[in-house]
Amino acid sequence: QVQLVESGGGLVQAGDSLRLSCAASERTFSNYAMGWFRQAPGKEREIVAAISRSGDTTYVADAVKGRFTISRGNAKNTVYLQMNDLKPEDTAVYYCAATRGSRSYTNLNEYSMWGQGTQVTVSS
Repeated sequence: QVQLVESGGGLVQAGDSLRLSCAASERTFSNYAMGWFRQAPGKEREIVAAISRSGDTTYVADAVKGRFTISRGNAKNTVYLQMNDLKPEDTAVYYCAATRGSRSYTNLNEYSMWGQGTQVTVSS
């Protein structure tokens, strides 16, 4: 079971950028497809972005397309979420998730391993 630890969240102003990182404990990190999800207060957890285990295939949700980018560094056992032009509606707890498989997965039920989350707050 891979352990996931997110970092990089914080309080920023609208228009600012943040880069979230998710470090995995396992050296076989490249065997896992990865995803970023977020959950705002009173709302369901939703997909933000996903990446295949090779990094060749990515998915970005329409709500953040053009502003957020997902990438991974398999040598560093880390997946990243670059968030630009942040908006108040991006405020949420952001979670990293992992699943065994080759493609990018967009359904949270397809993920079996989750980090503890990191808070992102965007003020207007």
